[in-house]
Amino acid sequence: MSRVLVPCHVKGTVALQVGDVRTSQGRPGVLVIDVTFPNVAPFELQEITFKNYYTAFLSIRVRQYSSIHTQAKWVTCLRDYCLMPDPHSEEGAQEYVSLSKHQMLCDVARVLELRLILRQPSPLWLSFTVEELQVYQQGAKSPSMTFPKWLSHPAPCEQPAPLLEGLPDPSRVSSEVQQMWALTEMVRASRTSRRIGRFDVDGCYDLNLLSYT
Repeated sequence: MSRVLVPCHVKGTVALQVGDVRTSQGRPGVLVIDVTFPNVAPFELQEITFKNYYTAFLSIRVRQYSSIHTQAKWVTCLRDYCLMPDPHSEEGAQEYVSLSKHQMLCDVARVLELRLILRQPSPLWLSFTVEELQVYQQGAKSPSMTFPKWLSHPAPCEQPAPLLEGLPDPSRVSSEVQQMWALTEMVRASRTSRRIGRFDVDGCYDLNLLSYT
């Protein structure tokens, strides 16, 4: 599936005041980054890429266009995505991240705006953010390949000759296998019945002989 880069405007980070996590230095533990798409029609989000900078958890909200008569709504499509397995260590602190629409919790069609919510609970890092943010939309679908009818269903005169002589005809294999299976079952059943009859007769003779003795 092709993707197309969407021109966007990334606003400055804003520290949350409600439910904020602060350290002894007063450093905010939750930041918000709004992303707008001026002069771009509502689009279907395909992928988001960025370089992490000491952000431990990421949530993404999208504002989607519904109709002319209803107001666009904010929907959470990613919640507390872990970027650093251990916020107190530097693992994953400065890695490139790619998030596709298949990782989202909801449909990401008709997107108008993005809101990134960054969280870093560890007091070890003085600042955190995301860099080199890029947003992609779904590109035009590639035309489906259609094969000519003659290629998938050749005429009898155009069918290739068998590679090996003496191979069974595929059209007769199924019926012959069924006949062989039916005959095998009939022979097996007849052998079993004859064996059981002989056992009963032999058993009777043995009992008679024992009674006479």
